[in-house]
Amino acid sequence: MQIHLSPRNIALTGAIHSFLAEKMTHLEEHGEQILAAHIVLLHDQNNKSKPFVVKVHLAIPGPDIFCEDHEKDLYAAIDKVVHKLAAQLSKRKTRRKDHKQHLTQLEREAAKRGFRRR
Repeated sequence: MQIHLSPRNIALTGAIHSFLAEKMTHLEEHGEQILAAHIVLLHDQNNKSKPFVVKVHLAIPGPDIFCEDHEKDLYAAIDKVVHKLAAQLSKRKTRRKDHKQHLTQLEREAAKRGFRRR
């Protein structure tokens, strides 16, 4: 997986980079083939309550996944975005799995009744 980082108004340190790389490798464990991740780190100085923004765009086969979060702490924002992405990936995997099971069930019922599906 390729990881593209775009810091805006933030100094990208080695600690932030390694933290993001570690979190993105956790997403690969969900069984989806992640081609690339584009991560934008923003520091909005006008927003005093939640100045840090993290936006992630995952390129995967099929529709891409996008997520965004605003927090007071950059690491907390990264954690929340990764949690949201994990939920979206597991939901996508469940939908694909259920769809395949549904098609298999339809084929079994059709064969049982003597019909053939194309």
